Amino acid sequence: MTISLLGRAAVLVALAACAIGAVAGLYGGAKRSAAAEAWARAMAGLFFAATATAVGLMEFALLTHDFSVGYVAEVGSLKSPTWVTIVSLWSSLEGSILFWAFVLGVYAAGQALLTRKRFPQHSAWALGMTLLVGVFFCYLVAGVANPFTLVDPAPSDGPGPNPLLQNHVLMVIHPPALYLGYVGMTVPFAMGAAALLAGRITPAWSRALRNAMLVPWGFLTVGIILGGWWSYEVLGWGGYWAWDPVENASFLPWLTSTAFLHSAMLMERKDQLKGWTMTLLMSSFLLTILGTFMTRSGVFNSVHSFTQTPIGPVFLVFLTLMLLFSVLLLAARVDKLTPPQEGLSGPTSRDTWVLAQNLAFATFTFTVLLGTVWPLVNEALSNEQISVGEPYFNRWGVPLAGLIVFLMGVGPALPWGRATPGGVLKRLAAPAVALVLTAIGCLAAGLREPWPVLTFSVSAFALVVTLAEMVAPGVARWRARGESLPVAMVQATVRTRRRFGGYIVHLGVIAIAVGVAASSGWRDEHQLTLLEGETAVAGDFALTYLGAETVQESHRLSTLAKFDVKTVAGREVGQLAPRMNVYAKMPMNPLGDPAVHSSLAGDLYLTLVSVEAEAGAVSVEAIIEPLVGWIWIGGGIMALGTIVAGWPSRKRSRSQAAPTAEQAA
Repeated sequence: MTISLLGRAAVLVALAACAIGAVAGLYGGAKRSAAAEAWARAMAGLFFAATATAVGLMEFALLTHDFSVGYVAEVGSLKSPTWVTIVSLWSSLEGSILFWAFVLGVYAAGQALLTRKRFPQHSAWALGMTLLVGVFFCYLVAGVANPFTLVDPAPSDGPGPNPLLQNHVLMVIHPPALYLGYVGMTVPFAMGAAALLAGRITPAWSRALRNAMLVPWGFLTVGIILGGWWSYEVLGWGGYWAWDPVENASFLPWLTSTAFLHSAMLMERKDQLKGWTMTLLMSSFLLTILGTFMTRSGVFNSVHSFTQTPIGPVFLVFLTLMLLFSVLLLAARVDKLTPPQEGLSGPTSRDTWVLAQNLAFATFTFTVLLGTVWPLVNEALSNEQISVGEPYFNRWGVPLAGLIVFLMGVGPALPWGRATPGGVLKRLAAPAVALVLTAIGCLAAGLREPWPVLTFSVSAFALVVTLAEMVAPGVARWRARGESLPVAMVQATVRTRRRFGGYIVHLGVIAIAVGVAASSGWRDEHQLTLLEGETAVAGDFALTYLGAETVQESHRLSTLAKFDVKTVAGREVGQLAPRMNVYAKMPMNPLGDPAVHSSLAGDLYLTLVSVEAEAGAVSVEAIIEPLVGWIWIGGGIMALGTIVAGWPSRKRSRSQAAPTAEQAA
């Protein structure tokens, strides 16, 4: 009872802090009131402290198995391992919304701290908008998604969380990464709204806005990759992306925020495309709200989503209000932003190709959005249920993804200004040769699948351009200053860190494209039934069935089938043991837990189908997945590039101590 009361009190304090802070911030922005802005910053700190207290109380209740707390009674269990108990916080609706509010509190406090005494024309507006969004989520936690309801009498035990969330340690980091990406989109949205409300966007605010987007974009990227890895490691189907509605829900804001990061370069560098860039920014936030609605409303049938809840209509109302606010704000204020000083530089300039890539991202976003929501629209209009599956998404998504990778190579190879046709040919000659040679090499090796071969070819094109652009500043410095080449490379990299980090991200995208193309184009499946001691061949692997055993753990009963694995050439690989897990919450629906042998060349993926103990037989599906590990490696490379690009330099930090151009204005 004490935790329920304290937790609810903390949530109400957070709600009050957001409400007061939102009013103070918006008033401070409108009236340029330093006192009101100070109130908003104080309330942002209180918002963080209150939500941190609420989360701490909930974790304490989970760990001490206080089943008088409603959320603990729903997802807690005396049999759950400690790590499962901890991550149960985000395993169901009420806890996930509480965690969302806490993450927003972290972002709001960070925003208040990092903009203190800077950007006086925008910071109060931005903080007010962030806290206004916080009002909605605190209202949810205090109302329809209250995790601190009192259960009386308290049960002696609970059912535990969804078994799918207990099957792999990736659930420790995958959901928080997605939350940090989803929730973090609020800050750049608020900053963009602040620019529109103030009627001005300065170069300093433009840089801050792009840097603010890098943080949630990086987390969202990691969250999507980890989600694919979790699906691959847990669900037993050997895949990592099925165009599931909830998978699409995370992919949609990633597409628009990626387009924003590219468009923001033009806005910052050449004072262009401000209206388009603000539209992408607003769309990214709106798509995170749409994605949250899709995940938590129960209207979509997905392994990733929560069950039917009363939160759906509330989210739909909030989404509608935010959409109306964004459209009206853009319509009323976008013309107040400083008009561009010059147009695009022509078809041979980088800015034109950045815009082309933006349009490709926008087309991809519309394609995925249409395929995701159309079944609901059709059912509402005709009362007929239809499904839009992988064929639709692959038919349109694969060519668009290939086009984006190709444009990722063309744009950086061109200068920001106009270039002569001869200069363009010189810049693109080596990448074009790489594209052609890769295509010829694939065909000579007997690879005939058109889309994988095309993806390999355009990836080679983009790779040559990316590597050339990464070394170009160092080579130029080496030639101009006479430094040793290693010193010149290091110095140039340090001085162009944001640019260099962006190209590291491009390398990660190329690695992912290659991994997806190879694993989907040349996947090899084998259905095997073996007796104990019998050997079967799957691809380049020989599998010998050693027998089965049953393992009882505190939260599940597992049946394992053990295999000794060698290559057909006789090299020892080791033992693999796919399993079936039975959880008390789903005793009639055992969950498979595949065993995977990974290498840079590809994976051997074993899924247990059935075990016949009396006959000493086992049925297993063996899948050969070429180069699939490069998807996870590519995600790590993208995360590294994001850190490099977003890491503040000492020079910039020192310069920020002095008044900025905006502050002097």
